[in-house]
Amino acid sequence: MSNWLTLKKSNCKNCYKCIRHCPVKAIKFSGNQAHIIGNECILCGQCFVVCPQNAKEIADSVEKCKVLLQGGEPVVVSLAPSFIANYEGAGIDSMREALQKLGFYDVEETAVGATIVKNEYERILHEGNRDILISSCCHSLNLLIQKYFPSELKYLADVASPMHAHCMDIRKRITNAKVVFVGPCVAKKDEAEYYEEAADAVLTFEELTNWLAAENIQLKHEVDRRKDSLARFFPTTGGILKTMENNINGYTYVAVDGVDNCIAALRDIESGNIHKCFIEMSVCSGSCVGGPVMEKYHRSPIKDYAAVANYAGDENFDVVQPECTELHKNFTFIEHRLQQPSEYEINEVLKKMGKTKPSDHLNCGSCGYNTCREKAIAICQGKAEYSMCLPFLKDRAESFSDTIVKNSPNGLIVLNEELEVQQINDAAREIMNIRSASDILGDQVIRILDPTPFVNVLAKGEKIRDQRAYLAEYGRYVEQTIVHEKNLHLLIGIIRDITDEEEARERKEDLGRQTAEVADKVVEKQMRIVQEIASLLGETAAETKIALSKLKESISDE
Repeated sequence: MSNWLTLKKSNCKNCYKCIRHCPVKAIKFSGNQAHIIGNECILCGQCFVVCPQNAKEIADSVEKCKVLLQGGEPVVVSLAPSFIANYEGAGIDSMREALQKLGFYDVEETAVGATIVKNEYERILHEGNRDILISSCCHSLNLLIQKYFPSELKYLADVASPMHAHCMDIRKRITNAKVVFVGPCVAKKDEAEYYEEAADAVLTFEELTNWLAAENIQLKHEVDRRKDSLARFFPTTGGILKTMENNINGYTYVAVDGVDNCIAALRDIESGNIHKCFIEMSVCSGSCVGGPVMEKYHRSPIKDYAAVANYAGDENFDVVQPECTELHKNFTFIEHRLQQPSEYEINEVLKKMGKTKPSDHLNCGSCGYNTCREKAIAICQGKAEYSMCLPFLKDRAESFSDTIVKNSPNGLIVLNEELEVQQINDAAREIMNIRSASDILGDQVIRILDPTPFVNVLAKGEKIRDQRAYLAEYGRYVEQTIVHEKNLHLLIGIIRDITDEEEARERKEDLGRQTAEVADKVVEKQMRIVQEIASLLGETAAETKIALSKLKESISDE
């Protein structure tokens, strides 16, 4: 399958909205980016519709159409009947006039092909050989059955779609004609590529609108009228049934729209309880007028239905019905399944997601999967990541932060902007002699601490860092850091108990003072001793000097 739906990776913001809305979970997440799995996708376009970042893109076919127009063959537009809801006030004649200005040879209504298909459905029902017949107009519905309900392929009408039938009809009437289909459906691009004699190119209404705007071509607001246009009802829920004969061979006629309803109906058929029934199915809610590329990007189901109903006539188009063999379309099973993991592998993944018992299976759907088990299977198949489980991430983050907070040697206290205690850890409770966190949670901080530093930080917007304080009521010296987390509207206080350090410092200072006093006393005492020794030495020296002088004199006299 071609990549008609692509992804702008830079725009993918890991919101998982696309996988939540994908009915067949054909989206893989890798590296926090979404990737569409082509062989599983049914091209319903829901991911394109719901993406809040406009990360999904539909492959543009305008350039291909311009190349066709440059060739020598006539290029005819097959215009989907839902155009009347998309281009308000513009009928087929005004659409033809505008598109011919782009260079197209002619514009016809796909409703002509719808009439041919309707006639073929009635022929099959008249034969009465089918127990259940499911309409095959919606290519996304066909892909859904081909990929996910292969046992019900036998019930899918083996008939070309209105687009396909109309393209073949145009080529019969106009020699060498090329055909471009224009409509609200991305799946038609895939159908045109896959089946021979379908359209040579497919444009969405959005592509056509942008092309007309680029060429400054304005649509005239003129709505033509014609009686033979009953098949214009095809793009509405029950529109196919409105065009068909009733009560052919006792068949019951049912219309089902919306992919979830279609899946439920197919499962109902699988049960074997449905018989003798013609079922009109459309993947889009509201049928084609609710298509993913209705250019106006809004849901106006009543207004859009009214636009189609008011434009449709009450008689059939005059068509040349081809042989049933020409309209035959072969639908085959499309293999896409990844290998189903074993129970052991699934349970191991569930354990890593923190799902160790049934009560852990929240099945919240935040990851996009309906159940935790489906998510685990997707992880085993490489389609999903553990990080997509928001409860798992929340629990892991809380566990991580709680471990840090609980085991931090520093006291932590968190206040809201009303100065009410929101969180307090064990270290802070020990500093402030608080028996249990519940004794203070929700109360004003003034009950346990001086609120002034918190008030100042809140008022000035400047944090306090390593401010020393003495908590007299607790007999503690602390260093406190206070930060205002504006995004979370919280005040965070970090309190480091430095009582031991402070007491050690004071002891050291006391020891220093005592040592200095002792030193002073020792010095003073030593000075006294020195002075006494000096005095004694002075007296002895004088006496010695006198004695020596007398001895000298005595020796001299002799």
